[in-house]
Amino acid sequence: MIDISASVMQFLLAFIVAAPLLGAVAALLPAPPGLKGRGADQAVLRHGVTVTGVILAAAIALTLGFDHDAPSRFQATTDISWIQALNVRIHLGIDGISLPLVLMTALLFFLCALYSYFKLPAGPAPKAFVALLLVLESGTLATFAVLDLLLFFLAFEMVLIPMYFLIARWGGAQRQAAAWKFILFTLLGSVVMLLGLLLIGIKSGTFDMVALASDNGRGLSGTTQLIAVLTIGTGLAVKTPMWPLHSWLPDAHTAAPTVGSVLLAGVMLKMGTYGFVRILLPVAPDGMHAFAPYLAAFAVVGIVYGSLACLALARKGAKGDLKRLIAYSSVGHMGFVLLGIATMTPTGVNGALFANIAHGLITGLLFFLVGALKDRYGTSDLDTLAGATGAALYGRAPRFGALLAFAAVASLGLPGLAGFWGEMLTLFGAFDPAAGLSRPAFLTFMAIGAFGTLLTAAYMLVVVRRICMGDPQARPADQAPLAVADIQGYEFAAWTPLAALTVLAGLWPAVLLGLTDPAVQKLLAGGNS
Repeated sequence: MIDISASVMQFLLAFIVAAPLLGAVAALLPAPPGLKGRGADQAVLRHGVTVTGVILAAAIALTLGFDHDAPSRFQATTDISWIQALNVRIHLGIDGISLPLVLMTALLFFLCALYSYFKLPAGPAPKAFVALLLVLESGTLATFAVLDLLLFFLAFEMVLIPMYFLIARWGGAQRQAAAWKFILFTLLGSVVMLLGLLLIGIKSGTFDMVALASDNGRGLSGTTQLIAVLTIGTGLAVKTPMWPLHSWLPDAHTAAPTVGSVLLAGVMLKMGTYGFVRILLPVAPDGMHAFAPYLAAFAVVGIVYGSLACLALARKGAKGDLKRLIAYSSVGHMGFVLLGIATMTPTGVNGALFANIAHGLITGLLFFLVGALKDRYGTSDLDTLAGATGAALYGRAPRFGALLAFAAVASLGLPGLAGFWGEMLTLFGAFDPAAGLSRPAFLTFMAIGAFGTLLTAAYMLVVVRRICMGDPQARPADQAPLAVADIQGYEFAAWTPLAALTVLAGLWPAVLLGLTDPAVQKLLAGGNS
């Protein structure tokens, strides 16, 4: 920890939330003549890298100045009145739960901006692309930093329009239909969620999330809590996404550009599960207790369903798209996060938060790799990549093949890598759920979840075998052997941090758990510990 004054910490957090919006406005302005470099397009892409880089530096400074001896306390707080008539305040702050998400979000946006500088997806002018990327960054960072229910809703909604246009304007085949499906699903969920947020604010007399968490539901009747969990939980479940509200995700991922898929999986899905932890667990604990078995049941169905869908896509002759396969794998992985939350225990919730971060790192890396694979071979169709000539990455691009295999085994939860700890802690939480929850039911959920890990290993290993193995000299009779570029310098720069953090979190989980555990203990105790 570096000794940074409270006012500087306060400024850093406010800067992290607001600066991307200012950067988005600047991106739309003409570039000064001295900064154009090779052209206006190159200048605006460099602007995106610069702004996201500054945000990442501020997030690192915030992390270094964070009091790691008191991660359960909200730090870098700003609390000023905004709309007096509704008692809405601009209330910002971070604790051990939100800090890792803020840092990971800032990192992923910087890596996406860096990757886009060298590999901009085909589409309209880069100015709009960079501006939308920065608006999206502001919304996601605000979601993890705000401590007012209405501000949370505004930040939660702020990300929808930028992501819609990133898919619709810079996406691939079927992008318009995928973008419409994304926006309709998420908007419908948000409308239902808003009703629940307003219900809590009206019944309790405040929208302040810290005050509501400290009250721990004592000011809300049992019926109010049930309605709040049902409405808010539905909106959050769509964004997570939870089975059976997941059907927009595979289409969105398949059509989205590479960086859109990275941010959708690495950041936006976390907003849903974060809402469960930050709002529903402390504010409506009785309602969560009543719905926890159902949430766990949907979670484990999602785990198995996602894995079986991946196995179906991975088999020979299925014409499975790799991006679609990884999207379905996200349904399964986020099922583990929801199962951990449903246990309502420190072990399970810590596992859910760990799995959130692990999924963001590993799946972000996987989408980067699949996007690069599509650029090299012109397709992400698994049958085409594993056809007569075969991708044969181990022979044609050994570093690329090795990194793809690394990301795959990290995703299946290999011990020693980040994916292992979240799933293990989640299953441990289900082994001994919170008091009052049916232990036989949760033991059943634990067994089904454990079976899901085996299915995950099966489809990931099938993908590695079909993509990475094969004869690098195989070719049609009338063609020369296919030459494939190995990892390029800019790809190495964008992907290495994700691989390194996957190893670090796997070998030293205490770095993350030391932040989340005290905050989770306090959250589940209603702010009384």
